Amino acid sequence: MFRYTIILLLFLITISCYKEKKPDTHFLQTYPIKKVVVDSLKHPWSMAFITEDEVLISEKDGALLKVNLSSKQKTIIKGFPKDLTDSIRVQYRGDNSGIFEVLLDPDFKNNQQLYISYAAKQEGEGSTTKVIRAQLQNDSLQNIKTLIEAAPYTKEYFHYGGGMTFGKDGKLYVTVGERLFKEIDEPELPIAQDITDTRGKIYRINADGSIPKDNPDFGSTAVQGLYAVGIRAAQGITVHPKTGSIWFTEHGTKQGDEVNILQSGANYGWPIITTGGYRSRDYVPPNIEGAVFTNPTWYWRHTVAPTGLVFYTGNEFPEWKNDLLITGLSRGSFWRFRIENDTIKSTEELFINSRVRSRKVVQSPKGKLYMLTDEDNGKVIRIQPNKLKQ
Repeated sequence: MFRYTIILLLFLITISCYKEKKPDTHFLQTYPIKKVVVDSLKHPWSMAFITEDEVLISEKDGALLKVNLSSKQKTIIKGFPKDLTDSIRVQYRGDNSGIFEVLLDPDFKNNQQLYISYAAKQEGEGSTTKVIRAQLQNDSLQNIKTLIEAAPYTKEYFHYGGGMTFGKDGKLYVTVGERLFKEIDEPELPIAQDITDTRGKIYRINADGSIPKDNPDFGSTAVQGLYAVGIRAAQGITVHPKTGSIWFTEHGTKQGDEVNILQSGANYGWPIITTGGYRSRDYVPPNIEGAVFTNPTWYWRHTVAPTGLVFYTGNEFPEWKNDLLITGLSRGSFWRFRIENDTIKSTEELFINSRVRSRKVVQSPKGKLYMLTDEDNGKVIRIQPNKLKQ
């Protein structure tokens, strides 16, 4: 009898412990999920945070907007320069024209200054990449000043570039595309290799548009503000939060998409060298005697069309700390790069079952992640941890 009593007691204790035990979610893997925050945008290109909830969004097919992410209220910013080209795909399929980057001055709270890159037109001549500085006053652009005008104006409507970031040195870095669609149209000295041509370059300027005295010396005939050459179609550019190095994405033609670290005076090779192929099968690049080319930090063996990128410094995904996040237009790519001391150690492609053509990934002042979708019904999408981890 005593033995049965002991067995019964052990059974009851086991049941009691089983009922009280709660599932331990501490070791459950965190994974990202998407949540639409704002929609009905016209191919949004970039987003800059005025506050945690109030942002400026540039639309390639529309306008410069102020958007409240909580109330969803949208306000068109007035006073945009009248030389803005017709929006993308209005006249030509594949037209890359429109408004590109909107970037706040590091001292925006005090000076209300911002920087905008866009495709500017000149009657009878075509269009080119332009960068302006302006003050935001009463939802209107005031005191507009042109900082970069990548003449000549041409009737090619591709690869404007337009990526911008401030380095830790306080200088403004700007990407300008070479504008050609087919390599066969290159002049004898390719555009991106010609230091007298403003296209196909990366620039480093002061916030007021003047040229830093410590810029690399490309010679007396070089265009002002030149920092690197051999660029085809770089859009995304950002700064590593720890090392201060500047990273940028680069579009190839047939494959050849790259991630690069920006170096003073570097030549990134286009179109003399490429990790991909050429659209023009018969194109043979010239031999430039004495040229030294900088290899990419990373390149894909398939087409990604990488665009906006950001180093993650938030807390919602601790395992992503200081990782590089890159979005892509082709196949709706979203990539995470693990980096140590400016060396890529591993890569991971995310959202492979919910692909969406994306132009930008950005981080809010409090570390929240958002992505912009490049669609007619463009969206701001919040990337957040799954609920089990919250």
